[in-house]
Amino acid sequence: MKETSPRPPASPAPAAKTEPAATPMTTTMIPTAKTSPWQHPAALAGLGALLLWGGWAPWPTAWLVPLLFIGWVPYLLMERQFTLAGARKGRVFASTYLFLVLWNALTTWWVSYAELTAGIAAVVLNALLMCLPLMAFRQTKKRLGNRWGYLSLPIYWIAFEQLHLHWDITWPWLTLGNGFAAAPQWVQWYEYTGFLGGSVWVWAVNLLFFSWVVSKELKVKSEELKLLVDSSRQAVGFEFLTFNSKLLTSLLVIVLPIGLSYLIGATYQEKGPTAEVVVVQPNLDPYVEKFEGGAKFVPYDEQLTRLLSLSEQKLTPQTRLVIWPETALEEAYWENTIESNPKIRRIREWLTRHPGVALLTGITTIGSYPNKEAASESARFRDDLGYYDIFNTGAYFAAPTAPIAFYHKSRLVPGVEKVPPILASIVSHIDLGGTVGSVGSQAERTVYAAPANAPALRVAPVICYESIYGDFLAEYARNGATLLALFTNDAWWHDSPGYRQLLSYGRLRCIETRRDLARSANTGFTGFINQKGEITQREPAWIPTASRATVHLNDEVTFYARFGELIGRGAQLLAVLLLGFAIATGFSRKISQG
Repeated sequence: MKETSPRPPASPAPAAKTEPAATPMTTTMIPTAKTSPWQHPAALAGLGALLLWGGWAPWPTAWLVPLLFIGWVPYLLMERQFTLAGARKGRVFASTYLFLVLWNALTTWWVSYAELTAGIAAVVLNALLMCLPLMAFRQTKKRLGNRWGYLSLPIYWIAFEQLHLHWDITWPWLTLGNGFAAAPQWVQWYEYTGFLGGSVWVWAVNLLFFSWVVSKELKVKSEELKLLVDSSRQAVGFEFLTFNSKLLTSLLVIVLPIGLSYLIGATYQEKGPTAEVVVVQPNLDPYVEKFEGGAKFVPYDEQLTRLLSLSEQKLTPQTRLVIWPETALEEAYWENTIESNPKIRRIREWLTRHPGVALLTGITTIGSYPNKEAASESARFRDDLGYYDIFNTGAYFAAPTAPIAFYHKSRLVPGVEKVPPILASIVSHIDLGGTVGSVGSQAERTVYAAPANAPALRVAPVICYESIYGDFLAEYARNGATLLALFTNDAWWHDSPGYRQLLSYGRLRCIETRRDLARSANTGFTGFINQKGEITQREPAWIPTASRATVHLNDEVTFYARFGELIGRGAQLLAVLLLGFAIATGFSRKISQG
């Protein structure tokens, strides 16, 4: 009876491997085995760096700025590939660092014009620091899953950007919200959010586009979706709507903030009384002309003559303020004996001939301390001088006989003007054409008192690098400033994107504070920016010149200026909570599994 059992008919069971069904499955897996060269991690890292660089200022028009909205997508695709492949941590870190160091190098390579070592350090170290929020994102995604992971990414990044505004090695040049400096008409709402609102915008759109790209990939490769398409047109229509709705959402998240910005810009009117201001550009090459010892050094008396002459050319009876650039007076002036200096007496004589004109100039000053206890952390000591600080200073002459009001630059260039103790021995040999090592600074934002004949003119002195800090300039507005006066020496960076980027960043600060900005550069760009971030006047670079304009003196404080970096502080709080939750969850799982 066992021989009559229906075993032979069962022999087709091995043949029932469903070979025809297996064939399409094998076909769909081939693309994952043979990936396109563009899917290689190095290619994705390079593509991402190129996109972010292409979208950055200082391009003269805004047509490349949209690249910022897809600049992070290659990184996100690369990170997803590593996750699916179970790649080693070292490989993930190396590819992530490659992406970041390429972006830094492409965008800030010009720092090396001043000093090669400093330029390399800025690129290498900043890229390394940028890895921190991305590694935190990876760990959070690993422990809490994709939803929490991708939600944590912009939080960690913006928390890092906020930190990068305040610690000793601060270098927020590549804060994502600064990327819209070439398109200020798109971000008029910065008066509410500040530039970190732009960082949120960049991340929101990048994550949406990434989601769309992944959906597209799954749509093409999913065998289940193909079966649905073959069996039901209704299913096809539903999936088409779901797939394209992600693209539509991405586009809406771009278009709606731009539309809101144009609406705000169209209705905003310049505010405040007016005053006439002159800004001067002496055009002294800092490498060969500006400083003593240069091959074509221009004597300091001749430099002062040029400044006075250029100022005179633009003065009118209505002029209320003249601004000279950073370190226009370069010799070291002791603050306690400055009035005895012949050049200061010469300036006062010139002001006497032009009553009603105030002068703001960059100057290098030295302040002394009576003893070690009174000295600052940055103070130096010499047996013949005692304890003293060197300052990058703004000196304000409100009237011919008024006491000079000093402002000491507060946001110092890391590694050059401010050196953390751990790095002091490393950078001691770096020469950027000025004082290397920590220089003195001050904690508060000084707003110069208005002169008697221009009661609304309360000037905020902003020195060079300080203009990239939105929260920093907002403090001036809170302290009553009605005009931003930026004085800088852009010639360190030659004819490079550096000084163009710095000019563009000033446009964002005007929107955030709704203040006019008067800009005096040794050379670079000298001119004026209005409260909407529009460059109303700009003199050519690399020539001695001066410019005159009527500015508005607004005393209203914007939401952002009043409350500061709410987004940054909120992101830092959420980052701590998220990271703590992720770590606790990881430990909990280990305990439960062990």
